[in-house]
Amino acid sequence: MVALEVNGERTELLLPVHKTLLEVLREDMQLTGTKHGCELGECGTCTVLVDGKPELSCLLLPIQIEGRAVTTVEGLASGSRLHPLQQAFAELGAAQCGYCTPGILLASKSLLDTNQRPTRDEIREALAGNLCRCTGYMKILEAIELAAERMSTHSPSPLAGKEGMGRISDR
Repeated sequence: MVALEVNGERTELLLPVHKTLLEVLREDMQLTGTKHGCELGECGTCTVLVDGKPELSCLLLPIQIEGRAVTTVEGLASGSRLHPLQQAFAELGAAQCGYCTPGILLASKSLLDTNQRPTRDEIREALAGNLCRCTGYMKILEAIELAAERMSTHSPSPLAGKEGMGRISDR
């Protein structure tokens, strides 16, 4: 039996030891916002937050994160109110096919939780592990900047410490 805290709710599951967190989220918990991508930890499509930090759910076993807080894209919105990142992505058309969007949203949230006003280079660095095949990333970068502006305007105090990841080039 493995106890997981996902999107603020504690769940106990009896799981085979080989099942990844990605499989558990999608198949056992019906949280299908986390996407299957390469399943090798190279595309970022399966990114979730574990204790506020981006992690690749295809490379994690649930037992490794027992007792830690997991956030999926389903945990970003507050009821029917979208997270500022989700709102900015929708307004600016930052998602094309949308397959990479959940991972990018979560990596971006982690960045904005530690850095309210990141530079374009800091955003690229935070998104380095997230690949998008549809776009040149400009609308994604602009949406993150818009969300950061809105979030820092509404929240003058620094947010809880979370870290970003990797590096992204202009594409």
